[in-house]
Amino acid sequence: MYKRVSCLLAGVLAAVMLLSACGSDAPPTASSSSGDGSLSLEPSVSTMAPVDPIPLYTNPLTGEGTDVDLSANRPVAIMLNNLKKALPQCGISQADIIYEAPAEGGITRMMAVFQSLDGVGTLGSVRSARPYYVELAAGLDAIFIHAGGSDDAYSAIKKHGVFNIDGVNGPYGGTMFYRDAQRKKTAGFEHSLFTDEARIQKLLSGSLSKMRQTHNEGYSLPLTFAEDAAPANGQSANSISVKYSYYKTGLFTYDTQSETYLVGQLVDKQNGPYVDGNNDQQVAVTNVLVLCTDVNPIKGDTAGRLTVRLAGTGSGYFACGGQYIPITWSKESPTAPFRFSTADGQPLTLGAGKSYINIVDTGATVTFE
Repeated sequence: MYKRVSCLLAGVLAAVMLLSACGSDAPPTASSSSGDGSLSLEPSVSTMAPVDPIPLYTNPLTGEGTDVDLSANRPVAIMLNNLKKALPQCGISQADIIYEAPAEGGITRMMAVFQSLDGVGTLGSVRSARPYYVELAAGLDAIFIHAGGSDDAYSAIKKHGVFNIDGVNGPYGGTMFYRDAQRKKTAGFEHSLFTDEARIQKLLSGSLSKMRQTHNEGYSLPLTFAEDAAPANGQSANSISVKYSYYKTGLFTYDTQSETYLVGQLVDKQNGPYVDGNNDQQVAVTNVLVLCTDVNPIKGDTAGRLTVRLAGTGSGYFACGGQYIPITWSKESPTAPFRFSTADGQPLTLGAGKSYINIVDTGATVTFE
């Protein structure tokens, strides 16, 4: 059985999650009789497994525990190429949140967001910005890394005051970015631009150290998490297909062992797992969100670029733990963060872990099985 839906058909369902817990006292320890007829208690021996220490802090993008307080740090958001000949992307498996949205010509691009770059390694290939990706970065108060952009993207960066590092029209081409020789041969010059954790951190601690790298006081993301966030009254979502265009379809398969969705994609008629070029690891996420909105070509744009409405409200879907429910999303302004709610208006609870956020046209076909 499968259910094929359109973003136009996101209906009204209430999501109720019931949590229960039970416990019992430990049994009394055995006793023995002493020589004078009195009872003496034997010392108890614990058979309980050692308990892992509870982390002191929480990653604000994933709800997972950390030993270091990362909450005040601005995350890093980086634009990644998703053309078939430019795959695999590097560093994507360690992103806390992956945003995917359509770009011109039926292709898509990803914006990978990291609360911390520690251990990420190589990142790329880095591609150009569009204004709606700038709005996504602004809503996270992120440091935005990209390689060039449309005129509208540069206008949005200036208008919204986004802290950006540009690999094309900036002074960082020879310091933070480099061209990978092998990618230049196999994919072409425009798909060969890379950076890495060490180069970014060196720049941020060096010539850009005076730029604001922490959130302003009072800033917080309106995200809530739980260890088990599978919708109690959801419908089956063991397999999800999100069709962006003739060129790209996103695929998500629920893995009961890891309790995550393994990500795949159909790109230019080639179907396969979505893997990280750094480690050949398939990307896996706890949460899959589909946000439906208005996507339209820009009138008169010879490159076929798009407008993607992110401010305002819209419908969508949320999947976690092999179940899905319809949701609503809102973004009060271009620089505001997303807010997600269930059909009855309650804040949506995400599963503690990584998230993949698909942004598609209202007419896109989304299939759940």
